Amino acid sequence: MVGNHLLFQQVPMVEIDGMKLVQTRSILHYIADKHHLFGKDLKERTLIDMYVEGTLDLLELIIMHPFLKPDDQQKEVVNMAQKAIIRYFPVFEKVLRDHGQRFLVGNQLSLADVILLQTILALEEKIPNILSAFPHLQEFTVKISNIPTIKKFLEPGSKKKPPPDDIYVRTVYNIFMP
Repeated sequence: MVGNHLLFQQVPMVEIDGMKLVQTRSILHYIADKHHLFGKDLKERTLIDMYVEGTLDLLELIIMHPFLKPDDQQKEVVNMAQKAIIRYFPVFEKVLRDHGQRFLVGNQLSLADVILLQTILALEEKIPNILSAFPHLQEFTVKISNIPTIKKFLEPGSKKKPPPDDIYVRTVYNIFMP
């Protein structure tokens, strides 16, 4: 039974390389290390970690959005937009402008780039013009989206999961709050 493998009786759990990994950040760190997405030294790794942690704060709002009461969903879209535009996007816009590279850290793709792209794309599904005041983030989104492996993943029919629909939300509620 899966329950025996959930270290803290929580999801997510990923089976990879003969291990059953739990806890989102542990899973992310393992995959990032395995695929060389964690920078070349301690300084880069720390920057990547900082950017990922900040971005995950915003991404968590997006992930929880479908599970809000319908009356609260529109208010939360406004809240997400405000946080993105006031708190998060200016930071990444400045990093990209000052760094002068196509990636957030160093000169190669990192976990920070992947998580930021995921967050931007998820926000754009709810607020299509969210990046209108951020030209460097617009350029970043296009460049990262066109990396061949990412482009393939984003194509229709790939393993990318669609945004949660009503059936998914009901299923989650039935599993976790019977």
